[in-house]
Amino acid sequence: MKQLVVTERVCLIGHVLSLVFGLAGLLLVLPNPQFIAQLPSIGQQLFGLSMANGGVVYIVLGAIAVALYAYRTLGWQNLLGFMLPAIFLSLGSELLGTSTGFPFGHYSYLSGLGYKIAGLVPFTIPLSWFYLGFSTYVLARSGLEAKGMNGWSAKIGGIAIGALLLTAWDFVLDPAMSQAAYPFWAFQDVGEFFGMPYRNITGWLGTGLVFMTVATVFWRSPDLPLKRSQLMTPLVIYLVNFAFGALITIAQLDVRFWIPTAISIIVGVVPAITLWWSAGADEVTVRDPEITPFQLL
Repeated sequence: MKQLVVTERVCLIGHVLSLVFGLAGLLLVLPNPQFIAQLPSIGQQLFGLSMANGGVVYIVLGAIAVALYAYRTLGWQNLLGFMLPAIFLSLGSELLGTSTGFPFGHYSYLSGLGYKIAGLVPFTIPLSWFYLGFSTYVLARSGLEAKGMNGWSAKIGGIAIGALLLTAWDFVLDPAMSQAAYPFWAFQDVGEFFGMPYRNITGWLGTGLVFMTVATVFWRSPDLPLKRSQLMTPLVIYLVNFAFGALITIAQLDVRFWIPTAISIIVGVVPAITLWWSAGADEVTVRDPEITPFQLL
């Protein structure tokens, strides 16, 4: 089990460092081509390779970190019960969206996020739905159950709040990835909400609600008795991914985009931290802090 913990932490650290490196490249290096020109040829090749594949690396590392975390704390059945609906239902939603315009509006993916499934959706996109969706769902369920909610009230609340937190992240992600200087996808529809179609927001919320509902049906345990120390991985995943999109949005877009950024902080970041805090501290100190009740199942 300790090897899993080490591997999870290595992947989580790699995920964070990849995001930091990506930010540095997008905000500092690419806007200053003279810096790149001064690099030796091998340095230019390595920089080009890293920028071309950096999106793939940080998403894959994030997905591995969350998968290991889910297996370690909740067991393989709950991991698969969430991961499979999240990946396949979000992929179906993305394939439908890129081919018909429903439910997100008409858009298409550019380069930089890896091999495209059916030539439309990068394979990394469903992975990002999984690891962010799992993180928001676990934070929501744990926080609500710590406040005394249980049964279907906690499940429905976890689905609703988890999907809302996931959608709040998109308020900074979409402007950063579609309207900044170096985009990864592009909308063909007129964006009524700061360049995003309104149905993109409802599409995000609906997709999250659908796969979280299906995952809840397959959830093996009745509740989520996770405390703050056990929720650090989901919280870190959510906050660093939010910061990635928010910093690009603030740095490369005009001051109007402070509005969706502020909304996402109010609707996403503040509730996420509040839910994490509500989960409470560990009640019992044990020799191995990595052991959880689900490891005994």
